Amino acid sequence: MAQETHNRKGLKRAQGIDNPLTKRLYDLKEAGVYLGRPVFSVRTLIWNGALPVIKDGRKMYLDIYDMDRYIDRNKETLL
Repeated sequence: MAQETHNRKGLKRAQGIDNPLTKRLYDLKEAGVYLGRPVFSVRTLIWNGALPVIKDGRKMYLDIYDMDRYIDRNKETLL
């Protein structure tokens, strides 16, 4: 358990996310870091319906669970 927590913190640090609290919602910039894509690419995924978004006025947020589902749906095994 302690090793898993340590690895998770290291992953977040490597992704440029240094918040010690676990977040569920990410703004577009943070989502881009999490997905390893530029912000415009994240916007394109939203516009194409590949990622659902939570709107708060003009601001948009992505749920980390939706981003994880997007990653899982798009995994391929190349033989």
